[in-house]
Amino acid sequence: MATRADIRRIALSLPETEEAPGRFAFSVRNKGKLKEFVWVWMERVAPRKARVPQPSVIAVRVANLIDKDFLLASDPNKFFTEPHYDGFPAVLVRLPAVTARELRPLITEAWRCQAPKDLASR
Repeated sequence: MATRADIRRIALSLPETEEAPGRFAFSVRNKGKLKEFVWVWMERVAPRKARVPQPSVIAVRVANLIDKDFLLASDPNKFFTEPHYDGFPAVLVRLPAVTARELRPLITEAWRCQAPKDLASR
């Protein structure tokens, strides 16, 4: 089972990663803007109510919708989505179903999707 500490350690090991103050999210600056690549899932528990952080699930950016579909089909126990993410290149990951070893390439690739090309190619 992966933990938030594992996610933090992996994300902050990547160059120029910044952690959002006050919430569990990690970004890299690209052309002056912070681009998130991993963040806590905000679940809609009740209609017309604010979303609530779900600490056992993270959203991870992917390169494109093809990669998203591949991950979703590869293991529905680990990866899922919701209507809020329809058409958006990110998957939701159940932390109890994955290991830190499985998260490392996902988070690294997510960072690479958002990082400036010169930084990502290092």
